[in-house]
Amino acid sequence: MSGSVPSDVWLSIPVLALLGLCVGSFLNVVIHRLPLMLERQWWQDVAHQLADLESWRRVFGSKAKPAAELQRSSEALSGAITALPRLGLAKPASRCPACGHQIKWHENIPLLSWLRLKGRCSACGARISARYPLVELLTAALFAGVAWRFGPQPATLLWCGVVAVLVALAGIDWDTTVLPDLLTLPLLWAGLIASALGWVALPLPAALWGAVAGYLSLWSVYWLFKLTTGKEGMGFGDFKLMGALGAWLGWQMIVPILLGASIIGAVVGIAMKMNQSLREGRYVPFGPFLAGAGIAVLLLGEPRVLGWLGW
Repeated sequence: MSGSVPSDVWLSIPVLALLGLCVGSFLNVVIHRLPLMLERQWWQDVAHQLADLESWRRVFGSKAKPAAELQRSSEALSGAITALPRLGLAKPASRCPACGHQIKWHENIPLLSWLRLKGRCSACGARISARYPLVELLTAALFAGVAWRFGPQPATLLWCGVVAVLVALAGIDWDTTVLPDLLTLPLLWAGLIASALGWVALPLPAALWGAVAGYLSLWSVYWLFKLTTGKEGMGFGDFKLMGALGAWLGWQMIVPILLGASIIGAVVGIAMKMNQSLREGRYVPFGPFLAGAGIAVLLLGEPRVLGWLGW
């Protein structure tokens, strides 16, 4: 259509940066609510397991009977979960955690509302974490970087989606040390599908072997560490995230991503140890650094990254 806006405008750096602000606002919700939604489901699974008499007999013997306390715990858990208010990514509306004030639309404009409210709730004056606008700004900057890297083409939106998922995974893992399968596995499969359909320049064999090499690289480290020390050095979510990065970026990028994530993770871990800010157990989740290294490799491009390594 002659009057339509050209794609180089819709997919320009300023427009995608603005889109990134809005997506970043949604990512704040995902980072906060998705772990809670998963925890509810896990407790529901516990309640179902406690009530499963057949499973009890298979594990503890055909004549064993579950203790009455377990049955009562199952009923109590089911009742408590049922009584909880509905929780999803879209509903209920956002509220102030301090006073319960429902956030109005004009108080929820990305970045601008936080600045106008001076980082405080309009009802009770409680402080609103600066992380909310920082996630919005980070997502906006990354979307702008993707627009600069790939230019005005449909694949640019696809890469923006990849970046958004990586930001959400980094935030969730930092808060909870969990990388949800709800995000890592679709990200992995989407990378393989995008390559198979020709939506990205990466050939399908490179994407497939990237997924394999990414997963097995950390899987091997995990088992080597566990067999040597008897301890678990990382979670299975790290394997899946690394597999997803390999599916999108190819097997050639596995080593640069691991090197970058390891170096930055070590620096941050040492700084937190010196600052005595390590969490209980004295560890730092690896997922945020994998996600960050993956985004860096994506924005820098394969030729530049491999050139720096002398390959």
